[in-house]
Amino acid sequence: MTVAQLLLARADDDATALLYDDRRWSYRELVDEGHQRAALYDQVHDTTKPPHIGVLLDNVPDYIFWLVAAALSGSVIVGINSTYRGAELAQLIGHTDCEVLVTSSDMTDLIADAAPALSSDAILVVDSAAYDARLAAIEPRSLVGAEHGGQVTADDLFLLIFTSGSTGLPKAVRCTQGRFARTGGHVAAIAALTADDVVYAPLPFFHSSSLFTGWASTITVGAAISTRRKFSASNTVPDIRRFGATLLTYTGKVLNYILSVPDAPDDATVPLRIAIGNEASEHDIREFARRYDCTVRDSYGSTEGVIIIRRDPSMPAGALGSADESVKVLDPATGAEKPRAVFDASGRVVNLEEAVGEVVETQPTAAFEGYYNNEEAVRLRFRDGGYWSGDLAYRDADGWLYFAGRSNEWLRVDGENFAAAPVEKILGRHPDVRSVAVYAVPDDPVGDRVMAAIELRQGVTFDPTDFDAFLSAQPDLGPKWLPAFVRVTDELPKLASMKLDKTLLRREAWRVEDVVWRPAKGQALRRLTADDRTRIDPLLP
Repeated sequence: MTVAQLLLARADDDATALLYDDRRWSYRELVDEGHQRAALYDQVHDTTKPPHIGVLLDNVPDYIFWLVAAALSGSVIVGINSTYRGAELAQLIGHTDCEVLVTSSDMTDLIADAAPALSSDAILVVDSAAYDARLAAIEPRSLVGAEHGGQVTADDLFLLIFTSGSTGLPKAVRCTQGRFARTGGHVAAIAALTADDVVYAPLPFFHSSSLFTGWASTITVGAAISTRRKFSASNTVPDIRRFGATLLTYTGKVLNYILSVPDAPDDATVPLRIAIGNEASEHDIREFARRYDCTVRDSYGSTEGVIIIRRDPSMPAGALGSADESVKVLDPATGAEKPRAVFDASGRVVNLEEAVGEVVETQPTAAFEGYYNNEEAVRLRFRDGGYWSGDLAYRDADGWLYFAGRSNEWLRVDGENFAAAPVEKILGRHPDVRSVAVYAVPDDPVGDRVMAAIELRQGVTFDPTDFDAFLSAQPDLGPKWLPAFVRVTDELPKLASMKLDKTLLRREAWRVEDVVWRPAKGQALRRLTADDRTRIDPLLP
């Protein structure tokens, strides 16, 4: 099955396909919009170049229309992350060989230097009169589905989806029409979707959550997808009510931010029946399900789509879930399986350094279709017959997996190696902490010191003495895990995927306001002064 076939099968269907603001498009209209844009692309396409269409848009309807156009014409959508700027944005566009760039007038300034090789004819501004005129000149259904979409095969490349960039510059993951259709079918099955459902996808359409969990599942069963231009926590529940949304897609901190909106007495009456995503905290999963009277299905997953770790009601507190037997926790240096974690009476892992390893699918299937124009990255992922995820975890005696961070999130303090995620889990217990990130900053003369950035709940203030008392009361917080620096903020920096931007946090370190620190071991946290910064700034790169 191809995406083109799924869409063409509904080319005469008047059921709702897309909801945006106060507008509605049927599947018939959606396919027509796609045909128009496929014909427009055909006017500028150079057949000697890869048929790659860069899309630099917020979640406006034209994003979906161009996805349809690519599906019908056998071309490729490259979802360009709109949070990138300058040379990094240019790299996304150039690396993926974008021949055409679809954007909006508010983003044209971003591409002035990022896409110098593209002619003005190849830059399509969707909210311009020139764009409207070009579309109006195209005959309806000028590319007849049976004649054009029928040429598309399941092995044809359909999407290039950039990884989140949480561990460096993103890589472009290849996704064929066949994989996209299969994934949509899988999500629709686990969510028991029907044509009567409405999916609400608040994250950008250059992200796999809105694409795979969202749009792919809707076109499989003929359901509707709904969205807004940009994610808004305060408008999510009103949108869900207005659109009659029954499924919410999310990742990262989305649930956390929706929960930060004050409770309403009728929260449990929303039409939502299920939320599907990953990387939500245990607290947020439980609270969201209770507050909105729905099921939350959270699992571990990645854009590459190779490893799935599933939550289960019977798993211990703090666990990530379980996976197939072929998923192992291996030592990156030796390839040997890591020993199981041993817990003390307080619940602390006493052999963390020995137990933490990289999550590896030792019997990878063909789900991952490679990175575009990056064979070195493919070789790093696939080695010794396995798929190495780049994520750290440990396993208990019963086989439950516990997340320990990314492979670049090791800290080494006084000769002890440990991962960031267990420390984050402990700091997140504080009742005033809404979100937390733990990362390494340089020590003098060598090694790391622990820095934590915490996002406070609305209306609370930070007291270093109280926070130190909280830390002292945590029985499973190892002495070397104790934060040496604490950055306090109302909002932590995030990627477009709503994951915390640790690259930026590490780079900024203590060179920001509202940082407290303990100058030496055994000392209490106190405010970082200008003199302190002058003394320690040379430690940073």
